[in-house]
Amino acid sequence: MNTPPLKLDELSSMDLDALLSDAERQSVALLPLGSVEPHGPHMPLSTDRLLSEENALRATARLRAEGVLSFIAPSVAYGVTDYADGFCGAISLPIEVFQSLIVSIVEGYLKAGFRHVCLINHHLEPGQLEAIRAAVIDLKRRHGEQSVSAPMVVSRRWGRALGDEFKSGACHAGAYEGSMICRSHPELYQRARADSLPSLSISLSEAIQRGEPGFKAIGMTLAYTGSPERAEAEEGERLYQAHTAMVTTEVLEALDISPETP
Repeated sequence: MNTPPLKLDELSSMDLDALLSDAERQSVALLPLGSVEPHGPHMPLSTDRLLSEENALRATARLRAEGVLSFIAPSVAYGVTDYADGFCGAISLPIEVFQSLIVSIVEGYLKAGFRHVCLINHHLEPGQLEAIRAAVIDLKRRHGEQSVSAPMVVSRRWGRALGDEFKSGACHAGAYEGSMICRSHPELYQRARADSLPSLSISLSEAIQRGEPGFKAIGMTLAYTGSPERAEAEEGERLYQAHTAMVTTEVLEALDISPETP
């Protein structure tokens, strides 16, 4: 067949099976994870899913350029969203339900013939990260180290490339996430509202370490922190490139493939 689409659910079952049956090819499914979570008065509830999907789109194209047969899997739109409890539109799954869901989906793709599944996550809720880590440990125990990866922006390896706001922890619906939405979905960024919002220096990472229970308890009365007015598409492009490098590097490492150099 001609070059297959990037989204695997646009293929027929027969065509996907034929592509995955080639024992000589490394095949990867990139699974975007999201949430339904308030992101201030200026950004959509789907922000985390949209970021993960754009990240997956770019990483899939990059992996194909490296000779890896890769596809974007349908997104998991819901996640663990307890930290935003009390805001309209905060829809949360229990940690154990989300973990079980991830394990079931990944095992389904491995059973179908994929060699590797990469979890792409931009929702940094503590419970979400806990569920992902536990799911990865379980999956590797059952299916081997090469079966799954979950690149983490909160790791020292990658976090330092994501800008000062991200490193400060005051980065929920501020310039960090806002810049990426401005780049990939500018029609969803409500610029007039963003420009009217004062910068907030409330660090989510520090609040979580202190054991604070959620947005409202730490003063995020509008479900944002950081500097929404500083969001720019150019910075969003730089951030997406950093995220793409993170995902492709960890997938290639899991597959024991060295990237091609120009």
